[in-house]
Amino acid sequence: MLRRSAAVLVAVTIVSSVFAFAQQGRTVIRAGKLLDVRSGKTLTDQAIVIEGDKIASVGAAADVKTSASDKMIDLRNATLVPGLIDSHTHITADPKDQGYEALGISAPREALKGAHNARITLEAGFTTIRNVGAGAYTDVALRDAINEGDLPGPRMRVSGPPLGITGGHCDDNLLAPEFHNSAEGVADGIAGVQHKVRENIKYGVDLIKICATGGVLSHGDDPQASQYTLEEMKAIVADAHRLGRKVAAHAHGAQGILWASEAGVDSIEHGSYIDDAAISEMKKNGTYLVPTLYLADWFLENAERIHVPAEMIAKGRVVMPIARKNIAHAFASGVKVAFGTDSAVYPHGLNAHEFAVMVKLGLTPLQAIQSATINAADLLGWADKEGAIEAGKWADIIAVDGDPLQDVTTLERVKFVMKGGEVVKNDYH
Repeated sequence: MLRRSAAVLVAVTIVSSVFAFAQQGRTVIRAGKLLDVRSGKTLTDQAIVIEGDKIASVGAAADVKTSASDKMIDLRNATLVPGLIDSHTHITADPKDQGYEALGISAPREALKGAHNARITLEAGFTTIRNVGAGAYTDVALRDAINEGDLPGPRMRVSGPPLGITGGHCDDNLLAPEFHNSAEGVADGIAGVQHKVRENIKYGVDLIKICATGGVLSHGDDPQASQYTLEEMKAIVADAHRLGRKVAAHAHGAQGILWASEAGVDSIEHGSYIDDAAISEMKKNGTYLVPTLYLADWFLENAERIHVPAEMIAKGRVVMPIARKNIAHAFASGVKVAFGTDSAVYPHGLNAHEFAVMVKLGLTPLQAIQSATINAADLLGWADKEGAIEAGKWADIIAVDGDPLQDVTTLERVKFVMKGGEVVKNDYH
């Protein structure tokens, strides 16, 4: 009798759920234009049918039958593009968080900055981000809060504290020796890096971020100098991949780029001094390049105003112009490219300014858009879930005026954002 009652209860629950969904109905978007990011074709007069958080079908509007229960969204005067993906953010930080001022930021304050920046990033059209470095696992907490519906923000893949050598770019080199201070992600030697990879995974990260070379916004190191050895990076990658996590390598210097790709990392971040040997190794291994280019414009114009330490400004003035020349060569050489911005070096929400610089350095507008859709989705391990407006994918969709294939800067002015079937922003009312 109890089993029969339980079965009846389950059946009633299922029927109730189906009835509730039927009552809720579908969402149907009428699209004047829709960019197929795979083919580069712009389709006209399309209808996107959304059920729950996924796209059920995409096709000619004339072929779609609607009902009174459907929620209709009229975007016949807009161009629809898949939700954009930024593969290199620091969502819990801001531009002024440099030098000694950054020492006073607590973990709770960092998390709250992230909550603020997440909304801004989502409303700018970036429905997914990969966060590559945050203190105290604040990006893990932010990801979980967004997933649970506590606050608005993009989907997130997060790294937690980045791994780096003692005294390197991912360490904290600002305090006097008597403080005996090291950043959370510092690990040296094969045993040390293995432990740190496993610890980060224990606390919930989706990927591992490492510093293969020195950096610009750090004290006392050289962006061209390699930091982790090839053997240390191989150990990091072996553990990360075995445990189901990809690896992103901050790397400016040519040798560090070469070693990181040889070690098997999934992406090179920045790539400022990339050379032909590194390009060849990356192409052989299928390593993505995640260039971060627009930041040079904003940083060189604003760094003194926001009191970035002079040492870091001096490094930026040297590295950033060189990076553009070398990245243009890498583009022309055919490396795989995924879109990334390093947002937090400049204000969040300006992420789409990256597209124009990519085009200036040799990519077509379609290639630049693909880097932020199908390519970035592949890098994040979500190629089956996002990156295109296709049946079965998450309903992550943005809309703009005009034609981004003719003027890629239209993506800087996103007027409609949908994430998982929920409208986040709609200026077309």
